[in-house]
Amino acid sequence: MAVLPTEVPVKSAVAPFAQEVPTTALDEVAAELTEAFIEKGTPMFMRTVLALFCGGFATFALLYCVQPMMPALSHEFAINAAQSSLILSVSTGMLAFGLLITGPISDRLGRKPVMVAALFCAALATFASGLMPSWEGILLMRALVGLSLSGLAAVAMTYLSEEIHPQHIGLAMGLYIAGNAIGGMSGRLIMGVLIDFVSWHTATLIIGALALIAATVFWKILPESRNFRASSLKPRSLMNGFVMHFKDAGLPWLFLEAFLLMGAFVTLFNYIGYRLLADPYDLSQAVVGLLSLVYLAGIYSSAKIGSLADRLGRRRVLWATIVLMLAGFVLTLFSPLWLIVPGMLIFTFGFFAAHSVASSWIGRRAVKAKGQASSLYLFSYYAGSSIAGTAGGFFWHLGGWNGIGGFIVAVLIGALLVALKLAKLPPLGEV
Repeated sequence: MAVLPTEVPVKSAVAPFAQEVPTTALDEVAAELTEAFIEKGTPMFMRTVLALFCGGFATFALLYCVQPMMPALSHEFAINAAQSSLILSVSTGMLAFGLLITGPISDRLGRKPVMVAALFCAALATFASGLMPSWEGILLMRALVGLSLSGLAAVAMTYLSEEIHPQHIGLAMGLYIAGNAIGGMSGRLIMGVLIDFVSWHTATLIIGALALIAATVFWKILPESRNFRASSLKPRSLMNGFVMHFKDAGLPWLFLEAFLLMGAFVTLFNYIGYRLLADPYDLSQAVVGLLSLVYLAGIYSSAKIGSLADRLGRRRVLWATIVLMLAGFVLTLFSPLWLIVPGMLIFTFGFFAAHSVASSWIGRRAVKAKGQASSLYLFSYYAGSSIAGTAGGFFWHLGGWNGIGGFIVAVLIGALLVALKLAKLPPLGEV
């Protein structure tokens, strides 16, 4: 009688395979896949987040440390406020441009080499800016600072997404962003206090030295990439992604939102120092620098409101954060200092909350080429800092703080209209 297939002994059927592939093989493969990622609680995880914290700190300290010294530069070089604002605008403008090219370069050369070179170049260019005798030389060095820093701003998040275990990316990314925020606050605070006691040249050299230390720590402790795979630069694929993002119903509005939000934020902090150093306040430069502590509200709100948006939906939260910015700014239009400072606090709280909601919406809205979508968002973000930050100076000269007020209110109303437009879009896998 023929043996039916169902009667074939299972053991004998699989025996040849069992001899060739041991039962532990799958376990070994799984272990190798797990080991490819950096796990929370390991020394390598601590090295990674500390390195990226230092990198983010140095990046934003170098970028924004020049804001408090704008009035001093106006006095030394006999330039107006709008011209003085170029010391920040050329940096953010070149950073925005660099974001479009340093990401693809890192796809070819590797993540860590690009980030290390970026930090060292930015620190050295900051040293050079402190030694420059002419305004044009300073602007040239600041342009190089911005272009250099794009190498870390464009690559850090990609490095984390490749190397950190998916279950722990949120924590690692949060620590990196905290380094960004603390760096931006500290750069303004350190410079604001120092230039009351030493020249801006000396203060710039001190900031450059701190950045050089941070760059060295970053270089020494950041683990080498284990999951990076080099790819060739393909202009056609980059262009296809660009076209796809701008055909989306929501992404172009989010790019515009980044431009408007950052434009309003930088304009306030570019020119508030001019107001508070003059009559009737006559505050010292150190006290004005201490007002950078309002950034602590932003560090808190970016995480808190970001979590709230996860629960309630971004389309319900974004417009409310912009209303909060408007309310805070309106308080700064009054004369009493006890209203101006809380106004700055509320405005900063609202800005970081809005930026957190809008930037997280990019990843949910983009179907493909998410990294390129994030780069376009950041490009718009820093373009807003560069263009609106300098344009605000003309309104300062036309009407003082009331002129600034008209400009910022108009920008924020535009941002609110964009948020309401986004709230009406049909969902595309996001909330």
